[in-house]
Amino acid sequence: MAKEILNLKPTSVWKYFYDLTQIPRPTFHVEAVCDYLYNEGKRLGLETLRDETGNILIRKPATKGLENKPIVTLQAHVDMVPQKNNDTNHDFLKDPIDAYIDGDWVTAKGTTLGADNGMGVAMALSILADDSLKHGPLEALFTIDEEVGMGGANGLKPGFIKGDILMNLDSEEEGELFIGCAGGIDVNVSHDYTEESNKNDDCKGIRIDLKGLKGGHSGVEIHLGRGNANKLLARLVKKVLYELNARMASFEGGNMRNAIPREANAVLSVPADSIGKLNELVCEYENLFRHEFDGIENNISLKAVEVDCPSRLIPDEQAKALINALEAVQNGPISMLQSFPGVVESSTNLSIAKIEQGKVDIQFLVRSSSDSRKMWVASSVESAFLAIGATVQFDASYSGWQPNPNSPSLELLKKSYNKIYKKDPQALVMHAGLECGIIQGVMPNMDMISFGPEIRHPHSPDEKVDIASVERTYQVLVDAIETI
Repeated sequence: MAKEILNLKPTSVWKYFYDLTQIPRPTFHVEAVCDYLYNEGKRLGLETLRDETGNILIRKPATKGLENKPIVTLQAHVDMVPQKNNDTNHDFLKDPIDAYIDGDWVTAKGTTLGADNGMGVAMALSILADDSLKHGPLEALFTIDEEVGMGGANGLKPGFIKGDILMNLDSEEEGELFIGCAGGIDVNVSHDYTEESNKNDDCKGIRIDLKGLKGGHSGVEIHLGRGNANKLLARLVKKVLYELNARMASFEGGNMRNAIPREANAVLSVPADSIGKLNELVCEYENLFRHEFDGIENNISLKAVEVDCPSRLIPDEQAKALINALEAVQNGPISMLQSFPGVVESSTNLSIAKIEQGKVDIQFLVRSSSDSRKMWVASSVESAFLAIGATVQFDASYSGWQPNPNSPSLELLKKSYNKIYKKDPQALVMHAGLECGIIQGVMPNMDMISFGPEIRHPHSPDEKVDIASVERTYQVLVDAIETI
């Protein structure tokens, strides 16, 4: 099915995107796609470099007579978020993405599509391959491991790129030009406990499964009010532990630090005479969650499944402390930007929770356009878990990209956008993290702009890209490059 996208326009962009769908490239497993980019640069006869971090840089000389124009750096990241539906059989380390056309969109069967940021990579390659364009000096920077820690951008050394203007192609909302973004920090909670034997012979093993949430990008879509599976399940489990004298054996939800968790489950030991009440609570909370998220979440499913009664349990006091901390911690938007109404300034996402076999691993991604607020929100998360004796570490902190409303690139892109769309774009700050802030630290004098086609639901199996927006966005990119 994926080959049908080769008939879409612009042909070169979709051809490169198709190639990318055939190469497994989840974060930290990008060797094959980097080899593909390196070989493609060489095939095009262009200077092609790989830095010690693994980033790929391809340089294209200026059209004759335009050598003195500003150097434009096109930039995109090569990795993708590996998310799939529970009933989808897919190995992200081996299998190609099964992309297909669904009306006006391209999406994938049961998995993330990888348009984030494969579409940006494809557009940059198409520019490099097009000898009909009239342009100044060009270079394309393809960074690795952006989705977890922005490793490629953090590994950049001064002098590797030489651009005067950076065009980041990692935005996902057509009609919007981004001139700033939030920074972020990982908050990682760990704790050890000693399991104890389950001494209740009159118990039933129950696994509570929460499924059907939309999930999504914890930056771009954090303001939409979607359910966080870890938060919702902790809410129910707390009631079960306290009211039914149940015990917890494990809790697990989420698998990507930058995705809103869609599914979670907990295994419990429940007194046999409380099973009826448990089933009533599960039904009650399924209806409650559906009511609270009416119009936002359409497929919330909460089920109690009988399993073998667990032989080992989390000590009751520690289980309740952990569940209380999960309940108490802030999640979602925390503050809004005053200068950009409707844009989140600070947020946190309870992305991963894994409590089993004597180990606790809980992960948050905190984002903020303000470094001081970022650390305040991270500290508030830390406080909730220090209070129960857990260990908390901060990691992978990066600063936001500070907006420049007087950016020459912004004015250039506005004019190109107006040519194609016959209207003006919006200039905004993005709550998601972009590599621009990190690159700005390496190249402080580089002017920057970020834009891209319409991509819905990135970081989830519902990810899709609007076909017509790809062509329009590419026309804007071509016009801007030729206008400089």
